[in-house]
Amino acid sequence: MPRGALRLAAGTASLAAGGWLLRALHGAPSALGASPAAIRAVAEASPNYSDGEFVNLDPASIYQMDREELRLIVWELLAGRGGSRPKGPIPLAAPEIFDGAASRLAVSWFGHSTALVEIDGYRVLTDPVWSDRCSPSDIVGPQRLHPPPVQLEGLPAVDAVVISHDHYDHLDIDTVIALAHTQRAPFFVPLGVGAHLRAWGIPEHRIVELDWHQGAKLDQLTVICMPARHFSGRFLDRNTTLWASWAFLGPSHRAYFGGDTGYTKSFAQIGADHGPFDLTLLPVGAYNTAWPDIHMNPEEAVRAHLDVTDSGSGLLIPIHWGTFRLAPHPWAEPVERVLKAAEPVGVQVAVPVPGQRIDPAAPRRFNPWWRL
Repeated sequence: MPRGALRLAAGTASLAAGGWLLRALHGAPSALGASPAAIRAVAEASPNYSDGEFVNLDPASIYQMDREELRLIVWELLAGRGGSRPKGPIPLAAPEIFDGAASRLAVSWFGHSTALVEIDGYRVLTDPVWSDRCSPSDIVGPQRLHPPPVQLEGLPAVDAVVISHDHYDHLDIDTVIALAHTQRAPFFVPLGVGAHLRAWGIPEHRIVELDWHQGAKLDQLTVICMPARHFSGRFLDRNTTLWASWAFLGPSHRAYFGGDTGYTKSFAQIGADHGPFDLTLLPVGAYNTAWPDIHMNPEEAVRAHLDVTDSGSGLLIPIHWGTFRLAPHPWAEPVERVLKAAEPVGVQVAVPVPGQRIDPAAPRRFNPWWRL
């Protein structure tokens, strides 16, 4: 090929690559959220903030995670076939009609960490993500393995929207903005995450921003921000915002939302202070030996349930699995392992089909729908 043609081909390829990059980054600046400077004023007042970042009560190997995360991004973009994907289409449950008041205790799992918790007549929506990708880009990043089982417009009125931290698979700009228009509920967020919401136009009066061990009341429902063992960040800066688990305390029932966390000694203290919990939503997926401190494995999730309940009473709902490929373990392995670990210690586990509503007091039959 003549040298001029080579230069032309190289230039065309460069333009094509540049065009692809621009498309990939479309909308990304807004999705990144607030700058560290906008977050710092709130963060610096926290006893959990030190030397410019939030810190775990139990140290976590974040730097090891950084290196492994880069490898996983390459794996996600260039490979990632095989066992980490389901063998067939993931079934969806037909959403139940949300008529009338919320029940005394129930949960509808919509995928990953998104769930609708009903507790003593209140409804709490956790980590709502309805976008196709958990990424600042519309065309790059982990993509949903199943569609949302219910549209946002099909949700009932909720009393609170609770967010565990600012990673893209838990805090989604499009879903947050949509909920701001379709719902009237306040957003409960850990310290610093409120700055992201303000940057996206969420009114101040709808943001309840809390540090660990702080709580707020919605009439007779108390929502408490609790420790977790994780990290935060939406781009290059890490740990400028806080990460959290959450306790929901009603007049008669208690529920615990683990969010995204590694196993921590804080679970035992959370159980002692606010338990025993009748319902736990605990992460069981996206674990790997390369990052043992910031994502629980299924056996640790069972152990955490035992910590926050009365000798394993209550019902465990596995979350943080099944919807996005965030680690190379086999797709259904988290559920199989959590069931195996739960049986000998008497922990009850319910694994809802995405969209299914679980009432802990109602009879249940074993439905291994994930064995595709």
